[in-house]
Amino acid sequence: MLSFAAVVDRALSGPICTERDFELGIFVPNLRRVVEKYDIKYDPQNPVPADDDLADRVWEAGLEFLTETGVYCTDTERRILFTREEIEGALAFGPRGNTFGEGKDAKVMPRRRPEDETPPWCSVGPTSSPLSSEQIYLSIVKAHAENPLGNSITIPCLTMVDGRQIVAGSPLGIEGAIRAVLLTREAMRRAGRPGMPIVNGVTTAARSQEHIAAHRFGLRQSDAMEIGTTHEMKIDFDSLNKIAFSLAAGSLVFAENGVILGGLAGGPAGVAVVTAAYNPVDILVLRGAVQHPFPTHFDLGVTSTRDTIWPRSLANQAITRNSSLPVVNVGYSGAGPMTKMLYYEHSAWVIASVVSGGSIEVGASARGTTLDYTSPIEPLLASEVAHAVAGMSRPEANKIINVLLAKYEDNLRNPPAGQRYQECFDVASGTPTAECAALYREVKQEMADEFGLKFNPVSPYA
Repeated sequence: MLSFAAVVDRALSGPICTERDFELGIFVPNLRRVVEKYDIKYDPQNPVPADDDLADRVWEAGLEFLTETGVYCTDTERRILFTREEIEGALAFGPRGNTFGEGKDAKVMPRRRPEDETPPWCSVGPTSSPLSSEQIYLSIVKAHAENPLGNSITIPCLTMVDGRQIVAGSPLGIEGAIRAVLLTREAMRRAGRPGMPIVNGVTTAARSQEHIAAHRFGLRQSDAMEIGTTHEMKIDFDSLNKIAFSLAAGSLVFAENGVILGGLAGGPAGVAVVTAAYNPVDILVLRGAVQHPFPTHFDLGVTSTRDTIWPRSLANQAITRNSSLPVVNVGYSGAGPMTKMLYYEHSAWVIASVVSGGSIEVGASARGTTLDYTSPIEPLLASEVAHAVAGMSRPEANKIINVLLAKYEDNLRNPPAGQRYQECFDVASGTPTAECAALYREVKQEMADEFGLKFNPVSPYA
């Protein structure tokens, strides 16, 4: 496979063009052409397509698009180009499942395919959501680590250090990143799962030097750094520096791709193609052990809309039918904790992801941007739903998701705020209030009665 040094060389010496020319003169025309050539059309009535030929056409469109477009380095204003042979070589010799975690918490990331009975990997946690205090941070991470179906932790974002607002790139950024890792490790120890892997590295860290500093204080080789591209098909030196450090440190990488619906990728068809094209980019450039996609609505900031679920499902199918790189989907829902809508949103995109060959990372509520509006009980049910639908057919999943969408999609523009963590959980014990636990049981029973989902008796809140 092409070396990372060769990728860096191309970032320094590839064809030069302005960012605007890359976007409007290369990216957009190339994408439109392959979408039309491979006849990829959005079908809103079927958020989970069941057309293998369509999935394979999306894959071919993605590879052709990547070959003609490349990846743009914003610091050098140059395109990093790959031949079709180099892309196929990366796919042939790319990762095929790595072990994450240590001791009794170690597990191999599964490779799944559409309608696969293999249980999905479930990563749980606040998914970069901002938290107001170290006490809440410890409490909520511990509660997530106690999820019996959770295979890894995706940690939240610490916003304050000793009463001071964290500023990216400053000494407070360094201290915040270090503090976040130390708090996470302590929370997992308290939960009795010290070997549980952290898969998003350091969400408090914005810059590469913060990631590197935090790595020294508790990130292990069995954890993962989350490193992403920028929109769309772009990368900068800071991200390349993170990759260089990860390779030297022997760290695993969750390769993040948040394609924007309504941005350069256009509509659902373009989003599906670009998400598929990112798969070889994640191997060649980001050196990922996992692809970590989340198609996001440009206006609503969520991944639970009908027109983001469809490209997520289709891209998953395209990728998992043609690449060995595992896919762990991450989602952002609009509603806050202690609302039925949040349970419905999580369940819809989780079901679409799992039956299409992916695994899941679930935890972000209130768009993942509102201070303290996150809780571990909704991700617990989402994990149970993910296990319950493993092996389900795509047409059956499609029916369920259409019913779920009807329950919430009209409210996506003004979702209910719900409650903050400290309002629906006891912070000291990390346990839900009676009202919170009752809502969880009510929705779980509703899912069983309405959709016939069979849940294993693993819940600590049953």
